[in-house]
Amino acid sequence: MTDKDALFEQTYDRGATPIYSARYDPRFCYGLYVPHRIDRMDRKAMKIIVSVHGTGRMQSLYRDLFAEFAEYNKCIVLAPLFPANVLQDGNQSGYKYMREADIRYDLVMLDMIAEVAERYGIDGDKVLMFGFSGGGHFTHRFTILHPDRILAASVGAPGAVTILDDTQDWWVGIRNTQDLFGLTVDPEAFQNLPIHFVVGDADSETWEITFEPGDRYYMDGANAAGRTRNERIATLAQAFKAVGAIVVLDSVSGATHDVTAVAQKTREFFADVLNSQNL
Repeated sequence: MTDKDALFEQTYDRGATPIYSARYDPRFCYGLYVPHRIDRMDRKAMKIIVSVHGTGRMQSLYRDLFAEFAEYNKCIVLAPLFPANVLQDGNQSGYKYMREADIRYDLVMLDMIAEVAERYGIDGDKVLMFGFSGGGHFTHRFTILHPDRILAASVGAPGAVTILDDTQDWWVGIRNTQDLFGLTVDPEAFQNLPIHFVVGDADSETWEITFEPGDRYYMDGANAAGRTRNERIATLAQAFKAVGAIVVLDSVSGATHDVTAVAQKTREFFADVLNSQNL
């Protein structure tokens, strides 16, 4: 490596990085936060934190929420960007449901993880994953489909939830995941899996999360988990607890629909998981 190459690496591949096109599908991209002292770390002991944006796509914010945490906890932050309207049909929510036409968002995410792990020579087998609002949709559904790839998940204030119910079709339930994803959900895979659920106790609006006939993602049972985000996340937490997951449910006093407020609880949760596993 030349001096110029080394300087370029230190400038652009450490700290908050540029936005990279995903090799799996260049319609999607990701940004990273890489600890400045990564070269003094044991890379095989490092983990990836995946931080998934909501509908507003504030990708850089989601990266920055875990930047300081990453510096002191041997992690790289991977913040994906799933653009709205990717099929030019006005849809802003495709990524939340894991599949949009021929796009498999879970497979896009898995290859982003593999790409980053390979680039930095770190462990990408199991990740810490956080998502808020639309990202909370993504995080719990990715966990349902790929529990073996999750070290711990933190689900923040999702507007709609998928219950581990094999009598209802996706996205309300899991009955047809084999047809849609080629995956059969095994409830035993969630035993002892740490999953955190967090929402502001003042997060009470319902206009965006109430499904009505004719809505793009309306289906029978779409509103059955509760009226508010607080009610729905409690239902979701109970569903995971019932299959043996290690569930933590946090309510943030005074917080509305605010990612910065709930992310503090997520950082605490991730720190506890890493400490408990001596990572």
